[in-house]
Amino acid sequence: MRFLHYRTLACLCFALALVPTVLTAQGAQTRISTTEMVKALQLPKAQRPLVIQIGFRVMFQQAHIPGAEYIGPGSDASAIDQLRKRMQPLPRNTFVVLYCGCCPWDRCPNVAPAAQALAAMGFTNAKVLYIPNDFGTDWASKGYPVQKGG
Repeated sequence: MRFLHYRTLACLCFALALVPTVLTAQGAQTRISTTEMVKALQLPKAQRPLVIQIGFRVMFQQAHIPGAEYIGPGSDASAIDQLRKRMQPLPRNTFVVLYCGCCPWDRCPNVAPAAQALAAMGFTNAKVLYIPNDFGTDWASKGYPVQKGG
């Protein structure tokens, strides 16, 4: 699969944006690695995390984690509102994993706002999938499960 084009496009679109480089509110404990995520997807259905893609639609349509829900880019206020609405009725200990994968972790404009929104709502078991480079490199090209369309 070729993901370089979308990665480059997404990074260029946000190159001038002022985005947080790390999740300062929670730090590393909010991260889940790709190998941990693959294991979590193999848990019995009732124990699997709610997976939410907080990146760009074109990426979601090209390939996403099976069962993931698309919310919209975490850098967009309307997507954060949609995330809050989706999460509002759920117990605050719900296992939820957010992910983007548009570009390298330290330049992603979407991860921090979405994670901070869940923390502000009191979610205690929310994680962010740590994707150091991009979804294609760190997930799809490693043979981890993907679903297309949506």
